[in-house]
Amino acid sequence: MASPLGEWHCEKRPFAKSESFANNNENVPETGFLSIIVLGASGDLAKKKTFPALFNLYCQGFLQLNDVHIFGYARTKISDDDLRDRIRGYLPHGNDGTKDVENFLLLIKYVSGSYDAPEGFQALDKAISEHEFSKQSTEGSSRRLFYLALPPSVYPPVCRMIKSYCMNKSDLGGWTRVVVEKPFGKDLESAEELSSQIGELFEEPQIYRIDHYLGKELVQNLLVLRFANRLFLPLWNRDNIANVQIVFREDFGTEGRGGYFDQYGIIRDIIQNHLLQVLCLVAMEKPVSLKPEHIRDEKVKVLQSVLPIKDEEVVLGQYEGYKDDPTVPDDSNTPTFATAILHIHNERWEGVPFILKAGKALNSRKAEIRVQFKDVPGDIFRFCCNWSSGYSHCLNSIFFLIMQVKQPGLEMSTAQSELDLSYTQRYQGVVIPEAYERLILDTIKGDQQHFVRRDELKAAWEIFTPLLHRIDKGEFKSLPYKPGSRGPAEADQLLEKVGYVQTHGYIWIPPTL
Repeated sequence: MASPLGEWHCEKRPFAKSESFANNNENVPETGFLSIIVLGASGDLAKKKTFPALFNLYCQGFLQLNDVHIFGYARTKISDDDLRDRIRGYLPHGNDGTKDVENFLLLIKYVSGSYDAPEGFQALDKAISEHEFSKQSTEGSSRRLFYLALPPSVYPPVCRMIKSYCMNKSDLGGWTRVVVEKPFGKDLESAEELSSQIGELFEEPQIYRIDHYLGKELVQNLLVLRFANRLFLPLWNRDNIANVQIVFREDFGTEGRGGYFDQYGIIRDIIQNHLLQVLCLVAMEKPVSLKPEHIRDEKVKVLQSVLPIKDEEVVLGQYEGYKDDPTVPDDSNTPTFATAILHIHNERWEGVPFILKAGKALNSRKAEIRVQFKDVPGDIFRFCCNWSSGYSHCLNSIFFLIMQVKQPGLEMSTAQSELDLSYTQRYQGVVIPEAYERLILDTIKGDQQHFVRRDELKAAWEIFTPLLHRIDKGEFKSLPYKPGSRGPAEADQLLEKVGYVQTHGYIWIPPTL
């Protein structure tokens, strides 16, 4: 979005009603007036993620000046301009005073009120209705999207207020949708209770449980990479794959969020949701179509096939210095690192360990999926391997292979690329959308493919709840590890035990041609 002269400008995208946003002709843009309501508008999540994502959608033409209005709602008593000033600094070049920034900020109106009392939501409904009326939107044909940038503890009362006071008055093609952020509970019981409370008020097609990991470009590429390339079809099974490792590493600690993080830990924060979602995309069977329900059906089947986790296949860690944070209890056992081995009991994956690993204050920052193939039977090159460099699979690589991959952007379209896909090299000049942009756009379109369904959420919690309860009771201890390390040494020993082979000497060199 930067011009050759370095001047930033907001590129408007031509908006065509006939286009298909997700290779699914059912998901076409709707014409009723759109109101986007951000609850918790004065909080960090809204300022840092939600409003910047809306601004980028506005810049690309997905939100039109005459078709949308944005409402902020929170308990803080501030004016419209106060909220705009708070948001401005988080928008790309927001402090430059560009016309596009100012026009976007003028779309935002603020309403103050409690999260559990009628008065505030009645005032919110009045403000929304006035804008709908001013745009000559037929009552009931408008669209209302409520984004709950709030703690889960207030979801039930907020949803009750929305249901009672802020719904469309009739059904003439419009809709009301609710976006809720993770964490969706702390275990199976609390997640089911939360789902029941929200489910009593809204139908499942109205509920969008957002996991921003599913909006990331590389994660979205998994479906295309797996099912649009014939090469992988005969290889993607227990006969050829030795193990799969899904990793999330951060090279920093909790950084002032220790008190919040200590309530959840690395399993609840990362593994039970983000990494488990990636596991589903890696392991699922080919869906009947790209329709959201077909894809989510296959993900649920994977989760329901996961065997109970064994204690001996889990390593927990806590980095030294974590409890120096004054908001963290001195006796905290909360893991900041975890490695867990999952086994999928089905015909495709029987016997293949899926290694989920996440940690804070480690020696690198990255997220990756490593699929390690089995050794070549009767390998005649085994004496030619460069063992000093750590290679154990000498020629188990393919170079310059042309593959089908997902084209970067907010739409589902494919393109050809080399197997060694470096986004910065292959797609120079292409703006990679933020995960929240894609997911908010999907919500507007009514596409739930990248959102967590209730039965999917339940199956995910069923996998980890027994382990989490043992950790909470102090029956499973976290091992200390030094910040800047790989984590507890016991984790590497566990990986070696299940057959993962380290390749310490391998260094990826980005393409230069």
